[in-house]
Amino acid sequence: MQLTATRTENLVRTFMARTYSWMAAGLALTAGVAYLTAQNEVLAAQVFGWRWGLIIAQLVIVFALSGLAHRMNSAVAGMLFIAYAALTGLTFSSLLVAYDPSAVTAAFLTTAGTFGAMSVAGFVIKKDLSAMGRFFLFAVLGLFIAMIVNLFVASSALTLGISIVGVLLFAGLTAYDTQMLRNLALSGIQGEMAERAAINGALALYLDFVNMFLFILRLFGFAGSSND
Repeated sequence: MQLTATRTENLVRTFMARTYSWMAAGLALTAGVAYLTAQNEVLAAQVFGWRWGLIIAQLVIVFALSGLAHRMNSAVAGMLFIAYAALTGLTFSSLLVAYDPSAVTAAFLTTAGTFGAMSVAGFVIKKDLSAMGRFFLFAVLGLFIAMIVNLFVASSALTLGISIVGVLLFAGLTAYDTQMLRNLALSGIQGEMAERAAINGALALYLDFVNMFLFILRLFGFAGSSND
């Protein structure tokens, strides 16, 4: 029994380490591409003109990875994830132009701390969070609809509310996704299947981090504009 428990613990540790390695690589690539693009005014202007095409390409990759991950070779899934991270870096370059660097840095550090805390909570918490999956799905849809509505009404109060709810929602999703990945690792998944699952899990955590960062950055920007 002790050997079985030890082997399971090693499988979980290996799978989670692999997942977070993919996620960290994606975030590093996104940050690097965003910074280098923002430093080149000509390229940054071109990227801004391509923004809708880039967004569509990102959505296609996300849907492909999420819906077809179980059929894909892990090498193909990995390349798609890296491509997605690079495209996100291109679109994020505009943030480095629109926001003060200190606000971007503060938002990133805040996001990293929050993400880390919620990920640890999701890993160690005993209560089963799987029942929360449907709630999170409808919450994300509701948030998306509210954001579309706000494009037309341009309400600062609604913007603030959306940002606060967005931070709380993706913090919760971080804990939920971490626990789901831990449960997947406990099932004994190995080999090629485990590598595909790690990449798909890295995408989920990457999206949690990135979306939380965007909402926190908006809160920092909102606070900054209020102080002016």
